[in-house]
Amino acid sequence: MNENINTITAIATPHGTGGVAVIRISGEYAIARANEIFVSIQGKSPLDMKGYTCAYGYVMQENQKLDDCVLTVFRAPYSYTGEDVVEISCHGGRFLTQKILRAVLCEKVRLAEAGEFTKRAFLNGKLSLTQAEAVADLISASGENAVKYARSLRDGATFRKISEFSEILLRILSSLAVWADYPDEDIPDINAENLEKDLQELLCNMQKLMKSYDYGRILREGLHTVIVGKPNVGKSTLFNALSGYERSIVTEIAGTTRDIVEEQIRLGEVILRLSDTAGVHGTSDRIEQIGVEKSLASLAHADLILAVFDLSLPLSQEDEALLEKLPSEKTIIICNKLDKGAVWNFSDFSTFSPVEIVEISAKNQNQLQDLEQAVEQFALRQASPAEDGMIANERQRICLQQAIQAVQEALEALQLGFAYDAVTVSLDGASDALLQLTGERVTDKVVDTVFARFCVGK
Repeated sequence: MNENINTITAIATPHGTGGVAVIRISGEYAIARANEIFVSIQGKSPLDMKGYTCAYGYVMQENQKLDDCVLTVFRAPYSYTGEDVVEISCHGGRFLTQKILRAVLCEKVRLAEAGEFTKRAFLNGKLSLTQAEAVADLISASGENAVKYARSLRDGATFRKISEFSEILLRILSSLAVWADYPDEDIPDINAENLEKDLQELLCNMQKLMKSYDYGRILREGLHTVIVGKPNVGKSTLFNALSGYERSIVTEIAGTTRDIVEEQIRLGEVILRLSDTAGVHGTSDRIEQIGVEKSLASLAHADLILAVFDLSLPLSQEDEALLEKLPSEKTIIICNKLDKGAVWNFSDFSTFSPVEIVEISAKNQNQLQDLEQAVEQFALRQASPAEDGMIANERQRICLQQAIQAVQEALEALQLGFAYDAVTVSLDGASDALLQLTGERVTDKVVDTVFARFCVGK
């Protein structure tokens, strides 16, 4: 790649055959290059076109018409990248699109790298780093909730929240700096009690935002969901019913499932990374014991647990032993085999308080909509309002965690009676971490890493 060529181009639509494809050009030579290869039906020159205007015509190469197309011009700085941008909308054949892309390329126009258009938008001040990352989340969104949160982040919700924190830190640091730098002036002393109160409130709000990371991970990766229960309660039948095909082997023989079987599925608006586990019970079979141990170990790492019980048989000691191991705040109780008739009611026989109790027939796939609703409600309870912002990825989480730790250190220094210089050093660290989060102070390596996960053309 020749980095001295600052005008870039790429196909902005997915590769493949479609009705329309878009080739995007951005940079100082974008409009001039469009003028060299495009002929308007009405005689319009791209050089004379205003921003946000279109022209219909042909892409030409060596006096040969490649395709009829619509050319759209966006003038700097009022474009996605902040530069002059041209978009060529042509017929979406794979061969034809590549041929037009090759026609655009020249000694002054090179192929764009992954995410380079959005990277330029960031570097030119059109987007904060958190907004730029939200663009990738919007592209990969797998449901309505994911779209809603990604759009909110793209509109700057997280940037605004972090900016609030930064402004509070700046105000505190300014007061400390004035007090330290002008000791002989008639400046009121720093009120330690008020300072501690401000830092406590800031810390509380930062920790509240940090809690949104788990929901961000759920939107990106799905709920890590584990199906547990003793043998033959219908775990694998439920797993297959949710998966839509026979992923797990189902037999009448206890202990058929001996290892964890995994599948990613959609249940309503929620993505589940679903794991079918070995039946939890006492056994002398060493292989079954390993499977049981894996099943129990998986509970600690699960976001959601679907605990399955057999309605057609009385609760057993193994059922009750399993209940004692389940965290109620992330467990949905599934009373299965409703088709065989219920001989007990869960709420009458247990003091366990799960997220929800659902009665179904996994075999006949009856009442699965009740389970879908329970899962969606569970996922929504993990969310905070989209307009409050969200920590959407690991980079952001690390930066916010560093800021939280620095504020905690400042509080400890204040409470232990250390000099205000020690408080200032910690708060400087917190401010720096927040600026890295938004991209206002960030290294080239971090920027390159962020945009490497984008597709070419965005």
